Amino acid sequence: MTLLTDKPRDHVDPQSTVATPPAESRAARLTSFAVSDFPVPNGREEEWRFTPVDRLGGVFADEADDDREGDYAADYDVSGVLDLMGDSLAPGQAPRGTVLVPGDRGAVVASAHCAEALHLVLEAEKEYAEPLRVNVHGNGAGRLSSAHYVVEAKHHSKGLLILDHTGAADHRGNLEVIVGEGADLTVVTLQRWDDDAIHLGQHDASVGRDGKYKHIAVSLGGSIVRVNSNVRYDGPGGEATLLGVYFADAGQHLEHRSFVDHNAPHTNSLVTYKGALQGDGAHTVWVGDVLIRKEAEGIDTYELNRNLVLTEGARADSIPNLEIETGEIAGAGHASSTGRFDDEQLFYLMSRGIDELNARRLVVRGFFADIIAKIGVPEVVDTLMAAIEEELAADMEAAA
Repeated sequence: MTLLTDKPRDHVDPQSTVATPPAESRAARLTSFAVSDFPVPNGREEEWRFTPVDRLGGVFADEADDDREGDYAADYDVSGVLDLMGDSLAPGQAPRGTVLVPGDRGAVVASAHCAEALHLVLEAEKEYAEPLRVNVHGNGAGRLSSAHYVVEAKHHSKGLLILDHTGAADHRGNLEVIVGEGADLTVVTLQRWDDDAIHLGQHDASVGRDGKYKHIAVSLGGSIVRVNSNVRYDGPGGEATLLGVYFADAGQHLEHRSFVDHNAPHTNSLVTYKGALQGDGAHTVWVGDVLIRKEAEGIDTYELNRNLVLTEGARADSIPNLEIETGEIAGAGHASSTGRFDDEQLFYLMSRGIDELNARRLVVRGFFADIIAKIGVPEVVDTLMAAIEEELAADMEAAA
């Protein structure tokens, strides 16, 4: 049975598309390690109907990476984690594949063509003061790159992993995370690609008893970026927080999908994504799925998406789906809204002597203020705000 929350949905701007939940249960979606199970999408599939699949031929190809005699399509720089690195994992070598099973064409070809997965292990009962970093730099637009990362946070460990993407490539990357009992892990994925990069990613996590998991997705660069962030639970008491911030400009397609599978009792989740758009053809997509299974009594969940359209010609699609199989829950709800830039706020600020660029900056900062407070990672916040101000300055130059 599918039920929608009785909490009211926010006003939705006509530029936004809000669809009804698909008839098929989210739990019934196909997952498989077989490439043949996922034909190349044509754009009519529910999972791909918002994505410009005609521009994704490279990342869909059942082909090995474009590495030419040691000239790799992407370089990987690992810092702050050298003492945490275990032996690389081949396909099927546990714990690889115990959490992440590919759910679409991009993920399955990434899995098939990544012979060695980076394996990071946070020791039990240890707190890591410094961030763990994996920097991915693409060495050329159109060059095919595949990656797989496995991160294990042993019981009662605590740490922060930053996965940073720069340069350009046709990149497909899988991340699987195992959060042990009482562990506390934050994963930040930064998409700071050049304008001609393409990135498809599937990030799956399992949260153990009383564990805490925070996934932060910040998408600023790239021609097409699509990241799926999925969570399920391996015991009661687990908490999952999925945060996302994105800023799309002319011609960019930034797509974020999340799936929280409440498959254990007394678990919590909070999903919050916010984005701004400007320029002709700027397109963002957010699809948030939450499944509350029959056995997941006493859970509490909420998902929120907000979009701020700064100029004409931009479009935001926002689709929250909430599927409930038991009424014995603490709370469940969702909200989604898309609105244009508030000219009255801009006029108010300018009437008090603030120039237009700084007035626009203040309005946009106010829009992002609450989610920035939730991120709580100064390095990420500074990067994000610098990028937003750069985008606003570029917009003002174009308008001048």
